[in-house]
Amino acid sequence: MQFFSYLSDEDIQYVHDSSLEILQETGLLVRNEKARKRFAEHGCQVDHSTEIVCLPPAVVEKYLSLVPPTITLRGRDPDFDLTFPRKQPVIATASSAPDIVDPVTGLTRRARSDDIARIGHLLNQLDGFDLFSISTLADDAPKDQFSLSRFYPALKNCIKPCRTSVYDVREARQVLKLGELIAGSEAAFRERPCINFGYCAIVSPLTMDFDSTEMLMFFAEHDITAYGTIAPMGGLSTPMSLSGMLVLMNAEWLAAASLAQMSKPGTAQIYNFLPVFADMRDGAYAPGAIEIGMMNSAVCQMARFYNVPSGGYLGLTNSKINDAQAGFEKGMSPLMGALSGVDFIVMGGLLDALMSFDFAQAVIDNEIALMIKRVRDGFEFSEESASLQEIKDTGPAGMFAANPATLERMHSATFMPELADRKLREQWELEGSSTIRQRALNKALDILSTANPAALEPEVDARIRAEFDGLVAGDSVLPEGWQRFDVGASTPVRERRPNRRRKRKVA
Repeated sequence: MQFFSYLSDEDIQYVHDSSLEILQETGLLVRNEKARKRFAEHGCQVDHSTEIVCLPPAVVEKYLSLVPPTITLRGRDPDFDLTFPRKQPVIATASSAPDIVDPVTGLTRRARSDDIARIGHLLNQLDGFDLFSISTLADDAPKDQFSLSRFYPALKNCIKPCRTSVYDVREARQVLKLGELIAGSEAAFRERPCINFGYCAIVSPLTMDFDSTEMLMFFAEHDITAYGTIAPMGGLSTPMSLSGMLVLMNAEWLAAASLAQMSKPGTAQIYNFLPVFADMRDGAYAPGAIEIGMMNSAVCQMARFYNVPSGGYLGLTNSKINDAQAGFEKGMSPLMGALSGVDFIVMGGLLDALMSFDFAQAVIDNEIALMIKRVRDGFEFSEESASLQEIKDTGPAGMFAANPATLERMHSATFMPELADRKLREQWELEGSSTIRQRALNKALDILSTANPAALEPEVDARIRAEFDGLVAGDSVLPEGWQRFDVGASTPVRERRPNRRRKRKVA
């Protein structure tokens, strides 16, 4: 399959060469002493007084060659394990919003662990999503159980791969213990690690902080599935140009990938980015901007150049509600990513520049995700599908609806949306004039009103709760007062005139 691209082969080589030049001549500020020592041990020039590390091109090229061409993210159920690149992009929810739009009141509030449980329950039934990147924080987390209070309700309720970041090694070990309890033993978990982590080891421009860099090395050393994300902000932490941003963040990814391979050769990576340009009128964070999709197209080309999976945070929005702005911002960049060959899309459920999760938006985004996958499926062109004989047999003024081939292909030739309304206006009005938000909330309510068949077995849950004193409940319980919108309620329909079109004036 041919993909859309901006860069020529010469452009790609220039980005690579320029990145190597930056790493050799300018270097990075590495605040983690262990990382500086590791760089030094593997042939890099380190000034411990300034904390600057310079990477020779030969060193970068050596360790870049060790990055595997694929990555596997595992879930509780092996049927949902993901190895990519593959034909279809892997699509995940977006993560770590502090707030949630309450489905009962419609107002924004701080997210809790029980919200994570409900989101995990919902995600099992949304086929557009392949991975649960834990959507919110947990404001009710007990002391010293912050990340555990996110992973536990997610894993208790979702059998698809789950991932998010942790603050430090202590939290990582706590979450890994959770995985061992779910798997039944440390050996069983090591054989199929159903927990995946993320980290942001680079702070643009060209800085490795202490904690995230520590996590990068810890995950690699212990062969724990994890991948990094680089999130520059054009105009503030990168040059105010797409090309300049690309050169800088490519250098940053090469540095992080090199350190991962120095920590353990063969550590799987994703060339994963959230490249946002600030709105320079007021400095606003703008993850819904079309430049995100444009930058991701270039990221896809660089990832193919390095033979590694590509990923990006696409389909994010600055809109606060499920409106037209959310629709076009969430549709355009993921579609552009799909057409550019992206392997991994983080897109679902968040509003307001990653600040709040909304159940309705997650269900709407699921439909967008299914459409994106439909596009990447393409269509098979063959003599049979070209239907030459059927066209001849049907002939002028014929009707194809009655043909057997139409019935056979009606579910495979086109995508049939569940939420998008295609009824006549009169029928839509008779059925209550519902909005897509209302229909999406109804679907979420229908799923969450049913017992979760994917919930952890009671005996597994019991041994987890025996291990962690004061652990959050982690159950998916329907919030009191969440009511279904009655889309079947009749409402008055105004009488329509036979022809409402205006007659065109003749000049």
